[in-house]
Amino acid sequence: MKYDFTTIMDRSGRDAMAVDAIGSGEDWAPAAPREGFTKIPMWVADMNFATVPAIPREIIKRAEHPAYGYYTPTEEYYDSIIRWHQRRNGVTDLTANDIGYENGVLGCVSSAVQAFTAPGESILLHSPTYIGFTHVLEDTGRRAELSPLVKDESGVWRMDYNDMDRRLKEKRIHLAILCSPHNPCGRVWERQELERAMEVFRENKCIVISDEIWSDILLNGHHHIPTQSINEDARRRTIAVYAPSKTFNLAGLIGSYHIIYDDYLRDRLTRQGAMSHYNSMNVLSMHALIGAYSEEGHQWADELCQVLSQNVNYAFDVITGLNGVELSKPEGTYMLFLHCEEYCKSHGITIDNLIRRGWDVGVAWQRGAPFHDEWGIRMNLALPFSLVEEAMRRLLEFVF
Repeated sequence: MKYDFTTIMDRSGRDAMAVDAIGSGEDWAPAAPREGFTKIPMWVADMNFATVPAIPREIIKRAEHPAYGYYTPTEEYYDSIIRWHQRRNGVTDLTANDIGYENGVLGCVSSAVQAFTAPGESILLHSPTYIGFTHVLEDTGRRAELSPLVKDESGVWRMDYNDMDRRLKEKRIHLAILCSPHNPCGRVWERQELERAMEVFRENKCIVISDEIWSDILLNGHHHIPTQSINEDARRRTIAVYAPSKTFNLAGLIGSYHIIYDDYLRDRLTRQGAMSHYNSMNVLSMHALIGAYSEEGHQWADELCQVLSQNVNYAFDVITGLNGVELSKPEGTYMLFLHCEEYCKSHGITIDNLIRRGWDVGVAWQRGAPFHDEWGIRMNLALPFSLVEEAMRRLLEFVF
């Protein structure tokens, strides 16, 4: 490989929540490991890889000019996004007018929720669901209406279209959040699945926020289908949100963007986002995206997907060998989502006991309860393979 995905970075004291918050005493963070065990950060959804060199190069080049005043996004910024989506997703008709900056995917979700619903209204999500969506709805006074994903006979997570339709009708819901690829389950939705989902939303006059931040992180040859590409109605009904942050480990720079083809949706969302006077891009974030969405970025992202596929395949094989632990193989993202109810009950322990066992030996995985699985554990595999191997060894020897 051209790029380095094997070096173990020391992120301590480098503004890395994934490392520095371990043992902080906060109830949302893993506890410190016992003496003799190193930290293996496998909880916060960022990566323990150095990003593509094009990004710091672009940031440094801009930072060397000693003026950082007001600015407007450049033509190069928009062209970089347009070229990226044409090459990665086959999108051929995207224009700068369709693209708008967002202070993070959740910032866009917050704006959309406030633009298209009233306090007290319900919004449809699939369960398990990303914890950030739940927090946004709680913070804005909305209610999460959860439609459970179900596993088929092969253990693949599927949407329950009848359940979605029933909940939309009973609760008179007109806004839904679709996670594609899905976090934390790792599904990369197939075209026919998206077609059926969007037909349910069309029949119920439901606007869709499609969180596609994971769309570049695809495992074992899976292919992302943009929700807006399904048909003309989906194109006009959907607020799609993207970012280079997951793909290139840029969450600390903040820099998401929406793609909206419908004038009405765009006008309402943009107006709501502007009301806070906060939804403004950082100039270094703009140059980071330009570096990310370069030719070098394409090559780096392709290699990343190969590395993550190896990590996921290895960890999946280890964990599925454990009696009582359910795990569906993810097709995208770098997360595993374990369901440990049978294991815990057969061994007479609680899920908190099991999670603590991992923390004790430095496997800093994450509680699944905030993702709406009381017996769940979420595990981040975006780290060098040697650390994945070590984490699996510790789980087998000390935890399970």
